[in-house]
This record gives sequence, C-alpha cells and structure tokens, in this order.
Amino acid sequence: MNVLKEAQPNILVVGDLMIDHYLWGSCERISPEAPVQVVDIAKETTVLGGAGNVINNLKALGANVSVSSVIGDDDNGKELLCMLQTIGVDTQNIITQNERKTSKKSRVIAVSQQILRYDKESKNNITDTSVSKILEALSSTINSYNMLILSDYGKGVLTDALCQGIISLAKSADVKVLVDPKGSDFSKYRGAYLLTPNKKEAILATNIEINDEKTLKEVLLKLKSECDLGISLITLSEDGIATLDNEVEVFPTVAKEVFDVTGAGDTVIASIAFALSAGKSIQESAAFANLAAGVVVGKIGSATVNIEEIEEYEASLHKSTSDAHIKSFKDIEALVKRYRDNGKKVVFTNGCFDILHVGHVKYLQIAKSFGDILIVGLNSDASVSRLKGPTRPVNIAEDRAYLLAALEAVDFVVPFSEDTPIDLIKLIKPETLVKGGDYEGKEVVGTEFAGELKLVDFVDGKSTTKTIEKIQGKSC
Repeated sequence: MNVLKEAQPNILVVGDLMIDHYLWGSCERISPEAPVQVVDIAKETTVLGGAGNVINNLKALGANVSVSSVIGDDDNGKELLCMLQTIGVDTQNIITQNERKTSKKSRVIAVSQQILRYDKESKNNITDTSVSKILEALSSTINSYNMLILSDYGKGVLTDALCQGIISLAKSADVKVLVDPKGSDFSKYRGAYLLTPNKKEAILATNIEINDEKTLKEVLLKLKSECDLGISLITLSEDGIATLDNEVEVFPTVAKEVFDVTGAGDTVIASIAFALSAGKSIQESAAFANLAAGVVVGKIGSATVNIEEIEEYEASLHKSTSDAHIKSFKDIEALVKRYRDNGKKVVFTNGCFDILHVGHVKYLQIAKSFGDILIVGLNSDASVSRLKGPTRPVNIAEDRAYLLAALEAVDFVVPFSEDTPIDLIKLIKPETLVKGGDYEGKEVVGTEFAGELKLVDFVDGKSTTKTIEKIQGKSC
C-alpha cells in the first residue's frame, strides 16, 4: 500500500461528462392544480457525473488527471468546466461543439426519496470535426500519460472512430487503455488493454449466459478474443471481480455493508487504472479495486475513496500486513481525526514490549475493550536502553513494532524516541489512557490530555525481565 500512497500517475479520462444536479426539499401537500406533490426546495447541490465520477475517484486516490470530451457552448458547459478546474483537472482538451447540449441530470429529492428526474442533454454522436480535434490534441500529448480510461455512458462522445483512433495512438506509445463499456457491441473497443463490463453487460455482449465456472471462462475467453484484449475482466457485483490472463482468477468481494452501489463501477475502473499505473499486477490491481469498491458501497450516493480509507478498511478485514498498522506521528494524527469524526473512541497505551509474552497480550486485550481503536506507543531502542539498562532491548524496535501490529487487539503502533509518550498523547488526545496496575497512586504522564485513566493489573509472574532470567538460568 505504501507504493500506492506515493504514486501520482498521469491519467487521461475520455468520455461523457455530465452534471448531477440535486434539488433537496420537503413535501407536505398536493398541488391544487394537478394531482402532484409540491416540493418546497431547501437547497441545491451539484457534483460531477458520468466520466466525471471516474475523475473524482482518480483525484481522491492521488492521480494527476486530464480529461478530453465534448460539451456544448452553454451555461451547463461553463459550469462543468469550472467544476473540473476547481479540483485541479487539466481541461485544455475539452472541445466545445455548437448546438450540443451539455448533459445535466436534475433530481428532485423529498424526505430522502427521489420524486422526479429531468435531463437536459444531447445523445447524438459528436461531429467528425470534434473527433479530429480530440485525436489531433492527443497525438501530441499521448506520451505524457501513464494510462488512458474511456468512460462510455452512451451519450455520443465515444464514437467508433474516436475509440479506435485513441486505441491506435495509445498502442503506438505503449500506453494501456482501459474501457468502461456501454451497450452490447464492444467491437469499437477492440485493441484495448481491458474492459470492465459487469456480468449483465458481458452476457449481452457475448450471448452466453454465465451460470457456473465453465460459462464464466467461456465469456472471458470470447471477450478477450473478439475484442483483442490484453486482459479479460468482468465485475461480478457481490461475487467480486473475475480476470483472465493466463488463467481464470476470481477475486471475492470484501464489502461488509452495502448501502448504495451507485458509481461502484467508476470506482473499480479508476482503482484498477491507478494501481496498474503504479506498477501493480492485474491480480494486485483487482484486489485493490475490490477493497476500494467495498468502501464506496458503504457510503450513500456516487462516492469516492482515498488510499487511507482503503488501508483502514483492509486492516478492519484483517487482510493487511503488520507494516500497514505501524504509523508515524503525522499518519496517526490524520487517522485519529477520521476515526473520531466517525464516532469512534480512541484508547492509548504505551510501553517497551521487548519480549512479547502472554501478559502483554492479555493487557492489550483489556485495553482494547475500553474503546474502538487501540493505539500503542512504542519506546525506541535508545529510550528502552535509558529506561531498562544497556543490555536492553533484546529485540530491536522494528521487530517489536511488527509483532505488536500483528495482534488482533492492536489497531496501530506508533514508535516514539522520547523517554515518555507525552508528545504522542498530546497529539492523539485519547478518550481513554491505559497504564499498568503498578501505577496505582502514582502520577501518570499525559492524563491531562486524556478523557479518562484506566489501570490494568498485569498477569502475575509474566514479564520480560523474568523471561530473560529464565533464559539465562537464573530462575525456574
């Protein structure tokens, strides 16, 4: 995950841009003019829709995003350009075409229910002139991109000529093209690296019903052959993602709760493109996309996800390595804020944890029971030596941190170099500070920054010192 956190690939999105417009209000009466509801509008909101949701997902992951599309010379087009530029997207390759209507979908919402939707848009194919302008611009910039995404919503931007022109240019520059397809005829995407159809779309495109592993493989093989793909891929909703490279592999879904699947397909293609651009394999990219989708379906509406949320989600599924749970001061500050914003209670304790033993584990399990997130401050090697003597620690800080982070009770480990964790406690401001029972009647560092102090008795006869003595034959 660290590689992905540092990645900033340049990705071009080409496709149908639109504005999703929401009118929020309440409904308390029926119109006297007609048997329809009267909605008293309280607020209006607008977000990027269509290919714009792919762009939002890429930006949230940390990509540098450019966009190429065709919009109308109208107020909606001007608004859309402003929305893209506000989030730092390169819009210089967006073409304005006279007499074309920029897509805007308006939804009237009352008491959390959609009452009505009305659309303003053009759905006819863009002109040959617009196609030529996009290809001409791309021919001079293609080498600056790590990946291209074609996001097809069937509104006329991704014509056969434009798709084939883009794929040809990308192949000549050795740049992969990923496609979120539309319709039942995928021939216009021939030569792309991969497509991301859902199960229903794949069935319609191949005329093969998917009902077992055999038919799934048949569909994947047919798509790969007929569309000349590098990788064949199908999203299977609650069953995950299936890919065919040398063999069929299915990556199960990892969603814990599903509130809304809106935009999940946009998240999948954005996540796969981002991971591939960072040098990940298709297997790693599909697994990453599954995690990203697992986060967004737990949100309401067309949502996005960032690397930190995916990392936290992976940790909550106990699928991550210990490294993912070892954090710096900067990392833990952002994490604590996010958890607290979500109503989570943070617990903090600290120690040397030199030779991990059952006493440590039971202590940490009790500490975790006081809240939702347990953060363990870990003394550095130098501070352990100052506190315990020159022969300690037995295990170096990296090893101690890794073992602690592997415990189910421990959410995060934060190493610190000072003799006390006062700065770390001040930064975290835990709801509960936990220390050993031997601190009864003593002053505990950091209590002024914590909501409460809990003392936990140690397990009799279990300590690092006694373990060392037993190893050295000084005790039995």
